[in-house]
Amino acid sequence: MTRLILPIVAGIVLGAIVHLVAVLMLPYLAEQDAYARLSAVGSPNMVAQIDDPSALGAVLPATDPAFISAVCLYDLGEGPLKVRVPTTEDYTSVSFYTRYGMPFYAINDRSAGRSIIELDLMNAKQRAALPEDEEVTAADRLIVESPSDEGIVIIRALVRERGARDEVRARMDAATCGPAS
Repeated sequence: MTRLILPIVAGIVLGAIVHLVAVLMLPYLAEQDAYARLSAVGSPNMVAQIDDPSALGAVLPATDPAFISAVCLYDLGEGPLKVRVPTTEDYTSVSFYTRYGMPFYAINDRSAGRSIIELDLMNAKQRAALPEDEEVTAADRLIVESPSDEGIVIIRALVRERGARDEVRARMDAATCGPAS
């Protein structure tokens, strides 16, 4: 009986390790990941609105129909980006993800406390190259450091009433994601 326990335990441990490695490698090996699906919606460093979910499906799975969504695929290879998103009356959020879908930063209109959420997005090298300016505080300039050069910015705005959908869409059209000047 004890001879049988050791191989069974070893098999279970080995199976758990293989399963864990497979699950962790899946985002890097998937061909139709979020970045690939969103590449069909818009080009890099530009904001593009995502179509509302329909009976035929959605660009992103589990999309809430009460929200208008927009996306900016970013590439920091050419320099830092400035992300500007006008807020809506109800709720607006901006979420940042790496190329492989790992979230690293999120902000909403309540925490921004402004009518426009304005951020500078850059990688570690670009952030280190910034001059130290003691007069500029975190409240004046919000800098988001990306762990990778490529990634996704998802912008969401709540539409409380159906009649306000066009107005919220117009506000989302004013969002920008482009080179910092």
